[in-house]
Amino acid sequence: MSQGPVGTSDVVIVGGGAAGLSLAHRLVADGVATVTVVERPDGPARPPERTWCYWDQAAGDGDGDGDGTDDDFGEAVTATWPLLRVHGPDGGPLTVDPAPSRYRMVRSTAFERLVHARLARSAGGRLLRATADSVRDVPGGAEVRCTAADGRTLTLRCRYVFDSRPLRALPPARTRLLQHFRGWFVRTRADRFDPAVADLMDFRVPQPRHGLAFGYVLPLAPDRALVEYTEFSRTPLTTAAYEAALGHYAREVLRLGEFTVDTAEQGVIPMTDARFPRRAGAAVFRIGTAGGATRPATGYTFAAVQRHSRAIAAALRDGRGSVPAPHGRRALAMDAVLLRALDTGRIDGPAFFTGLFRRTPPQRLLRFLDGATSVREEWGIGLRTPVGPMLRTALEVPFLPRRSHPAPGTGERPR
Repeated sequence: MSQGPVGTSDVVIVGGGAAGLSLAHRLVADGVATVTVVERPDGPARPPERTWCYWDQAAGDGDGDGDGTDDDFGEAVTATWPLLRVHGPDGGPLTVDPAPSRYRMVRSTAFERLVHARLARSAGGRLLRATADSVRDVPGGAEVRCTAADGRTLTLRCRYVFDSRPLRALPPARTRLLQHFRGWFVRTRADRFDPAVADLMDFRVPQPRHGLAFGYVLPLAPDRALVEYTEFSRTPLTTAAYEAALGHYAREVLRLGEFTVDTAEQGVIPMTDARFPRRAGAAVFRIGTAGGATRPATGYTFAAVQRHSRAIAAALRDGRGSVPAPHGRRALAMDAVLLRALDTGRIDGPAFFTGLFRRTPPQRLLRFLDGATSVREEWGIGLRTPVGPMLRTALEVPFLPRRSHPAPGTGERPR
């Protein structure tokens, strides 16, 4: 095929998922740079619809970014829950009110539609439907070669590239677990759900021999919800095993009665203490999960992506030639210890997470899960965990070798 015209912009973003579109929106909205987003054409190569959840602090927080989210995305929010609940291994429920924070759901289709429309209305944003074939440094910046839907080859020149495509292999890590799940969007004959309460972790499910498992329920209406089965373990399950676990949870634990499944979603992401390289070249940076935005011990990504997008915009505006990490070193060090303690079985996962919710004020806990707590707050939380096993693990982790692991199958945790 013939070479198409060369396109130029300040920034090219490869990949139109949560990370790519969030960064494009931030750069264009702030007037920092002209942006071209290279997004795969519609077809089987595009990922299925996904669910992303996060908590915000819109009340009393002028721009809604108390935890790193952007209130501008409120138009894409499907549902909001003011209360959070955890069911301990003994079956006892614990409901907390994290006001002014709220837990929110965004579906990828609505999010993409919103950001696409904003890029189309802007003078500095462009969406290019094409498949990126190569990304490389060139004198004065970077170059992206891609193939359009009609087969034409296009070359894009820019100052910087931000690449959100999944890595082919994970960086070496001391510990790697997988957070893998399958969820049903169910519709019940009778009203079974409280639309004000999101069940973040329900440990009333059989626990695997290694790791932990829990249910996850996000009500959309009294008779509709996303009901999910999740494991933190080393190996994903078969679809049949997920279906059996979901069936048991929906019928025997939640006692939903008669229900139908409208759609399902399934995925897997790494929980790892690997050091994700933020740079793939002098003018090429990685973002999203590929750039280390996923919080290793929880899988939360969406809020971190918003914070990272703002930090990148600030760096470009100030003329800095580098971008900060999505998470601080202290948060990653704590996650490395927790992952190792879970992987070795030194701590009981269900008891550990239930205890965090029971003993920690809700606002402080949410800041902790987002990596936004102070050293003093973290010491207070740490003293309420199993101190002996955690201390032993903390002393061990720095001396453990890092080993390579294959990248897991594609998927994003709905958080």
